[in-house]
Amino acid sequence: MARRAEFYFDEKTGYYRKRLKLQNGTYKDVRAKSKEDLRAKLYELETAQRMGLILDDKTTVAQLLAQWYTNRKDGLSYSRRRDYVNAINNHICPIIGGYQLKAVKPEDCQRVMAALAGKSHSLQVKVLGVMNMAFDCAVENGLIFRSPSTKLKAGGTPTAEKVPLTPEQCDALEEAIRGTRAYLFVLLGLYTGLRREEICGLRWSDVELNATTPHLTVNNAVRFEGGKGIFPSPLKTKAAHRTIPLPAKLTDALRSAKANSNSVFVVPAKDGTNASLQTVRNLMAIIERRSVCNSLASPEETNGKRRGPQIQRMLDFSVTPHLLRHTYITRLCQSKMDIKKIQYLAGHSDIKMTLGIYSHVVGNTPDELIDAVENAFSGQNSGQKENAQHENVLSING
Repeated sequence: MARRAEFYFDEKTGYYRKRLKLQNGTYKDVRAKSKEDLRAKLYELETAQRMGLILDDKTTVAQLLAQWYTNRKDGLSYSRRRDYVNAINNHICPIIGGYQLKAVKPEDCQRVMAALAGKSHSLQVKVLGVMNMAFDCAVENGLIFRSPSTKLKAGGTPTAEKVPLTPEQCDALEEAIRGTRAYLFVLLGLYTGLRREEICGLRWSDVELNATTPHLTVNNAVRFEGGKGIFPSPLKTKAAHRTIPLPAKLTDALRSAKANSNSVFVVPAKDGTNASLQTVRNLMAIIERRSVCNSLASPEETNGKRRGPQIQRMLDFSVTPHLLRHTYITRLCQSKMDIKKIQYLAGHSDIKMTLGIYSHVVGNTPDELIDAVENAFSGQNSGQKENAQHENVLSING
């Protein structure tokens, strides 16, 4: 009797084929161009069967992502939830959301990343992170055999290095906005390093001005959602809860502001309630109006529309709330403060974050490095000195 062929060859399509029985009793046709490829596919499917994977599952990528997000969102911060939703709705689902999980190939995931070409590295990391976590979840729950996104790497445009304000720029900034509503906000950023959400959530009850060492404690934050400021909101991490000493300049400014304040918040909205995102934008606009602009139009009148009183433009640099915080942490690093203390004052949950962002500003100028270099080679002398010392030794011993 003739031996039965291992595979069936379809002359019309040019594919080898074998029918595999699934655990639910149905059959699945497996095809490949070569016997070697078909054997490899069969091995994967048979291995998956032994592991209990549901090979005929019809779950789509969109369904997986929806379930995966729903099961985790309650434990996420608002900003993290927003990042996940953006990655799922705007970048992953439009490309592979309708695909069945078992049909997704690495090349399909690569198309998701290719669509992000020219976008920031940070965004690519977030999108790839969501894909990796969701597909890993599918593997763990027996929906697929292996993740199709494992070997992908995030590219994108690297984030430009932020340059902190110099002491001279800090002085110019403070002078330009002295007497305005933005003054206290800027001082809190420059001299405590608080995040904008933390400044907006700071209450007078969090500030101890009469203590031996005046200080403030970060207890709450404001969450910006839909243009509103939601208070109280949880801090970004547990490490964000910290107590920060206040320099004399900030202490004096806080005493003066408290004496004239009718709000429980240190930097409130105009109506005395907690600040919103629009409040922060309005405060930043005060600074922008004092920055040198390229326009030659008079600040009094532009396009026939009457403007407010002319303001002296004294600043030749831009300012953001995060730049104020960045300047504070950079100044701490330049002061040679212990890195663990800097981590605490910055409210970083992981010291790797502090080191990764700010290590380049710690003692890396030639003047600061020369002593360390000299000490490293202190036991090594020039050839001339070595010969002279050797001759002296020979002379003494002789």
